[in-house]
Amino acid sequence: MSFTLGTTSMSPPIALAPMAGITDRPFRDLVRSFGTGLMVSEMVASQEMVQAKPGVRERAELSADVENTAVQLAGRDEYWIAEAARQVAGQGARIIDINMGCPAKKVTNGYSGSALLKTPDHALRLIEAVVGAVDVPVTLKTRLGWDDNCLNAPDVARRACAAGVQMVTIHGRTRCQFYKGAADWRAIRAVKDAVSVPLLANGDIVDTATARRALELSGADGVMIGRGAGGKPWLLAEVAHELWGTPAPDVPAGDALIAMVAEHYRAMLDFYGLDLGIRVARKHLGWYMDEAGTGPAMRRAVLTEKDPEDVIALLPEALTAQQPEAAA
Repeated sequence: MSFTLGTTSMSPPIALAPMAGITDRPFRDLVRSFGTGLMVSEMVASQEMVQAKPGVRERAELSADVENTAVQLAGRDEYWIAEAARQVAGQGARIIDINMGCPAKKVTNGYSGSALLKTPDHALRLIEAVVGAVDVPVTLKTRLGWDDNCLNAPDVARRACAAGVQMVTIHGRTRCQFYKGAADWRAIRAVKDAVSVPLLANGDIVDTATARRALELSGADGVMIGRGAGGKPWLLAEVAHELWGTPAPDVPAGDALIAMVAEHYRAMLDFYGLDLGIRVARKHLGWYMDEAGTGPAMRRAVLTEKDPEDVIALLPEALTAQQPEAAA
C-alpha cells in the first residue's frame, strides 16, 4: 500500500509519531537519515505560536520546509488554529496534522487534544477552519474515544474526511487510558471501515511483529511508530524493509553506533544550547544504554556527568562493555 499526500509520498506507509520532548528536530533528522518515513513535528499550540512570533530555534523545530515532514497543530479556537495553519503553510509546510489525541491534562483542560472527542461538532469546526485556510493536505491524529463510554472515533473520522481531511491516524486507546493497558488494534478497524482515506494504526508498535499484527487486526493502510523508536532511530526503516521491501537500513554497531550517538548528542546541545541540551539528551542517552544493556554504575555516570566532552568520552564503554558479544 502506498499513496501520496500532496507532494509527499507515503511509500512505504510508515510515520514517526509526534511525542512532546522526544521527537524534536535532532531526533527527527536522525530518524530521517535512515531513509524512510513521514516525520511529524512535536505538537504546536496554535494560539501561543501565532502570538509568540517564534524565534529561530522554534521555527527550526517545526521543520516546515523539510521534505517528508508534517507540522502538527493543536488548538481550541477556529481563528487561531486557522492562522497557525496559514503561518506554517507560508513557511513551506507540506502537510498539516491536527492533534485530537494528546491525553495530557494541560492540553485537555484547555479543551484541545483528545478533549475534542467530547465535542465532535466543535472539533469539526476546527477541522473545517484548517482545511479552508490552506491548500496543503490536512491530516488528523486522534484516539478511539474519550473513554469506554465514548468510542466515537469512527463518526469523528468520517465527518473529518467529509470536511477534507486526507489521512487519519488512530491511537488504539481512549484518552482516559492514557498509555496504560494495551492498544486495541482490532477496534481501529471500525474507523477504517468508516473512512475512504488512508489510515495509520498507532500504539504499542515497537517492532516488525507488532507492526504486522496491528495491520492485520486494524485493516490499516500503514503504521505510526512512537516510543518504540527511542534508542533505535533506524526502527522505521527496519520495519519498512521487512514489511514492504524497501532497502535495509545500515544498523550501526560498535564504533559506528558510538559515533552516531555522539553526533546525536552534539546535535541536541547545538539545537537547545548547553544547559537545556544536557537535560534533554539524558532521555535519549538512557534509551541507547537500554539497548546496549549498560550496567547501572556506568549508566549513572553518563546521566549525571555535566561536561559534554566527558559524556562523549564515556560512550565507548557505556555502549559496548555490557553487550553480550563484548562479554563473550
